[in-house]
Amino acid sequence: MPDAPLKGWNHVPDVPLRVSPFFRWPLRPVEMLRWVWHSWFLITERLIIVGVALASYAWFQPPLEETRVLAASWIAEIWLRNLVLMTVVAGGLHLWFYTFTRQGKRLRYDARPLMKNGRQFTLGGQIRDNMFWTLASGVTVWTGYEVLMFWALANGHAPLLTWAAHPVWFVALFVLIPVWESFYFYWIHRLLHVPVLYRHVHALHHRNINVGPWSGLSMHPVEHVIFLGSVLIHFVVAAHPVHIMFHLQYYALTAATTHTGFEGLVVRDANRLRLGTFHHQMHHRYFECNYGSLEIPWDRVFGSFHDGTPAADARIRERRRRMGA
Repeated sequence: MPDAPLKGWNHVPDVPLRVSPFFRWPLRPVEMLRWVWHSWFLITERLIIVGVALASYAWFQPPLEETRVLAASWIAEIWLRNLVLMTVVAGGLHLWFYTFTRQGKRLRYDARPLMKNGRQFTLGGQIRDNMFWTLASGVTVWTGYEVLMFWALANGHAPLLTWAAHPVWFVALFVLIPVWESFYFYWIHRLLHVPVLYRHVHALHHRNINVGPWSGLSMHPVEHVIFLGSVLIHFVVAAHPVHIMFHLQYYALTAATTHTGFEGLVVRDANRLRLGTFHHQMHHRYFECNYGSLEIPWDRVFGSFHDGTPAADARIRERRRRMGA
């Protein structure tokens, strides 16, 4: 008998939510292959962002030789590129889902409207507030990390990976970066929920209980530095500039797509592109659960996994009660 849906939501996907089959026993190879396929093909966030990274590198990226010397011209070019990318993705999703309401409330997790006003928002409204922190701080820190990494690669301070020398690893790195992201995100997210950091830093992001596309990268500048610092792994793991771009675009742009508040993009009565996960949507409502993702099951290991069922809801509420005692 299937689990009952959790009450209080407009849309609940099939529950219980399940973590990656790579971390379930017994291992089921067919299910594992299906998980990889649905994560990457045919039309997925990851594959789209690989395409964006390749296009950015081909047409909107200064050559590595130029980045050897810090200069306002090429740094401004990168900042403008990132500003446009973030505005197109987050702004486009906001227009589709919330301004033009092209699919109404279909696949929308929380039926409540985004807050036009709210004392908790610095600029008085949820959308304006989120846009400010995303574009003013998020895009700037994102650009800063790209500048650092391109400069380091050009000057030999970080190991450079080339297609000619290691073609298999060159492709594999695109697959492994999201896995690293899942590992890294859980631990820095738990760190940000330590009371002092939550109160002074992470609480800004959690102003968004009901999320929209501009919520994803709406963070305190300190959190942007920590969150996007994932890319520093490439001071150890060799990468090409296109991997650096994919790494940071994946972090920044999927922050918008996974916070749409909708499970997916409906075209011709079918979910054509999976977007926000119910797993993370519950984190924004309940706070002390689902710190990571379904890729690596840290939440299940450490007792903070909410699988979307009433039974899990009762466990999480009891856990919160004990923590607050």
